[in-house]
Amino acid sequence: MTIVALHHVSDGPAGAPPLLLGGSLGSTVEMWRPQLPALAEHHRVIRYDHRGHGGSPVPPGPYTVEQLGADVLRLLDTLGIDRVDYAGLSLGGMVGMWLAANAAHRINRLVLLCTAAYLPAEIGYRQRATLVRAKGMADIVEPVIGRWFTDEFPEPERAPYRAMLAAAAPEGYAGCCEAIAALDLRPVLSKITAPTLVVAGALDPAIPPRYAGVIAAAVPRSRYVVLDRAAHLANVEQADAVNELLETWFGNHKGATA
Repeated sequence: MTIVALHHVSDGPAGAPPLLLGGSLGSTVEMWRPQLPALAEHHRVIRYDHRGHGGSPVPPGPYTVEQLGADVLRLLDTLGIDRVDYAGLSLGGMVGMWLAANAAHRINRLVLLCTAAYLPAEIGYRQRATLVRAKGMADIVEPVIGRWFTDEFPEPERAPYRAMLAAAAPEGYAGCCEAIAALDLRPVLSKITAPTLVVAGALDPAIPPRYAGVIAAAVPRSRYVVLDRAAHLANVEQADAVNELLETWFGNHKGATA
């Protein structure tokens, strides 16, 4: 299995408990900027780009969640981090579930935002992969932005996320679409031992709350929260609410080590 060296950015005190953030399909480390003021004061916040995204390498697809997870384990090894708190949104949450189930000794506490352990074929991730390989990102930008945010989210505030998505590498985006299409983590959810917070956006059309409910029902020691007035990028549209949840879940945890 080919493992790549992930692009990453660290903020906060070097000696503070490490907190790893994994983003959505089509995003970069900049997706998490609304969380930095709240989290970087007391955590070493490490944001990373999935393979095929942002500053990370773009190997030919298809990818698998196992590859994405192995990339993260290499990153932790490179940084000399034995155990880490982890928060992931959408694709980042899928990677987080894989890590917590298959490398439980590396994950202290876990937050899963707007994500699913399995998505049915009719959602069309394989078709989306075919489209972006053939035509680039242009045709999917507006439909995806419409799922990332509710209609009430101000148009000027969408601009950086629209630009982020438009700049995504088509092969990297397609390879991760194929990882999502092949995903089924339902059989391993019961293996997750990390205390887990599952968060859904009440108005998320990309991954509706029922998928988060499946995760919460299967993961021991989990808590389930649905955020009002939030679509897929809940960490952006409802940043204050998400920050409060993250600070509470991770804030008093002293077990992470570097």
